[in-house]
Amino acid sequence: MMIFVNRIGRFLGVRVWYNIDMDDAKEEIRARLPVEDVVGQYIELRRAGRTLKGRSPWGVDKTPSFMVSPEKGIWHDFSANKGGDIFAFVMEVEGISFREALEKLAAQAGVELKKYSGGDRQVAERKKRMQELLELTCKYYQFCLTKSKKVCQYVFEKRAMLKGTVKEFRIGYAPAEGKALVKFLTSRGYKPAEMEAAGVLNRFGGDLFRGRMMVPFIDTNGVIGFTARILDQGEPKYLNTPETLLFNKSRFVFGLAQAKEAIRQHGFVVIVEGNMDVISSHQAGVREAVATSGTAMTELHLKSLSRLTPDVRLAYDGDAAGVKATERAIMMAGDLGVNLSVISDYHGAKDPDELIQKDPKLWQEAVQNYRPAVDWLLDKYEENLDLSSALGKKEYSDVAMKLLKYVSDAVERKHYEQLVARKLDCTVEDLHAKKVGEAAPKRYKKVEAEGGTDVVQGIKDNLQAIVVYGGVTNVKGVELPEDETKLAELEMVFEARYKGWGQAQLEKEASALLVRYKAELGKQEVEQLNIELAEAEEAGDEDRQAEILRKIMVLMKK
Repeated sequence: MMIFVNRIGRFLGVRVWYNIDMDDAKEEIRARLPVEDVVGQYIELRRAGRTLKGRSPWGVDKTPSFMVSPEKGIWHDFSANKGGDIFAFVMEVEGISFREALEKLAAQAGVELKKYSGGDRQVAERKKRMQELLELTCKYYQFCLTKSKKVCQYVFEKRAMLKGTVKEFRIGYAPAEGKALVKFLTSRGYKPAEMEAAGVLNRFGGDLFRGRMMVPFIDTNGVIGFTARILDQGEPKYLNTPETLLFNKSRFVFGLAQAKEAIRQHGFVVIVEGNMDVISSHQAGVREAVATSGTAMTELHLKSLSRLTPDVRLAYDGDAAGVKATERAIMMAGDLGVNLSVISDYHGAKDPDELIQKDPKLWQEAVQNYRPAVDWLLDKYEENLDLSSALGKKEYSDVAMKLLKYVSDAVERKHYEQLVARKLDCTVEDLHAKKVGEAAPKRYKKVEAEGGTDVVQGIKDNLQAIVVYGGVTNVKGVELPEDETKLAELEMVFEARYKGWGQAQLEKEASALLVRYKAELGKQEVEQLNIELAEAEEAGDEDRQAEILRKIMVLMKK
């Protein structure tokens, strides 16, 4: 990557210091942080000759299949088909971006980053200054909480929060005075423009948050914003930081910083509706709870969580809004490999927070009594329709079949189609004959440039390992990597899978892998064409539809 960027720089007549500095910083961090020490913070490793072995942090292996090579500074998970260096590991296991992983590891290594990925020095300095301002603001709100008897009564008595919970979530209080925070930050050298950029000022130049219990938004880098609950009567009940350089509500998951360890350990995440639900849940012992903040769940939220676990449990209300939210989640989940389920047994309480106030054990039990999201939704549809009438059956089949288009697994979808058919006293063929939801066809995952799914990546890794380290030269159509980290990872793959194999065995294996690799790529190409076909149908472009169908038929014959 550095060579490629430098070549472009020379072509343009400029020197690309940014990428050179970043590569130097990465090398320094790698030199200071052994891969076994970084990985060992998350999983238990045991010596196995020159390598170390452990169980996959993604919980997909029955026997240890995660290998670390201290000599090469790389790791490879044979069960999940993932691998790389310490940066790739932290990105995968924490579900964070490269920039966040770089900053996290730099802090561990004691390396000072001069520049950030994705931004120049000026932007980096603005972000750093903003983080310092918000960190100071959070400490100020925490201090103000200790000085207000009224707020302490609300937090510790009415909300029944424990001191440990208040400390962990860094809960504070914003004074009701109009410019209390402004005066404090000004005394510490901050300018109004900086306060406004950080999202703590209102449009009149005063404090945005007044007379409210303050809960900070915290990510891997620290405080990035706040959510504030009013103590007395008034609107809005909750007030959130506006979007800033640091806070993006479409990406941020509240409580994830506190929940990650429990999610990794127990293999599931619970998505609740409110931030107070998250706090109460953690206090009640269910530390896997998180929430989106000030917005509906987005694909970015779900993708971030799917990196940590495929087991996602929704704790939404059973009202119309909860049904819609669950429908949206199902539409997004299929392409991400997420198993969605619903927690709904609240014993008469309106939400997890109220249930926890009633009895924390009831919430602990509810989290374990979850149902597949599609089952839950189909039951909700049935509750609101009269299936003894022709109109009720039509409406039920309409919504059910539209929903099932987003169930990506063919066997699972077949199961639900049969279930719906039995409820309506018809056949699956009758359901297929309905022209339901054709304007919103099933969306397939787009083919990614570097190989797409984990299955394809696993085949590609094995094939490249045989070619590079097995001396097999008659393999055509597979590009070989130049990146040193990837080459080291492939060497470990070869030693683990093919050490001791004869040349004839390797050549036979390479031929078989090549056939599988091309077949999987063909499937992905068909899926991509399906996306284009759906778009052509929506646009009414019949010529384009015919052209795409011809391409699909050619691929299907291969």
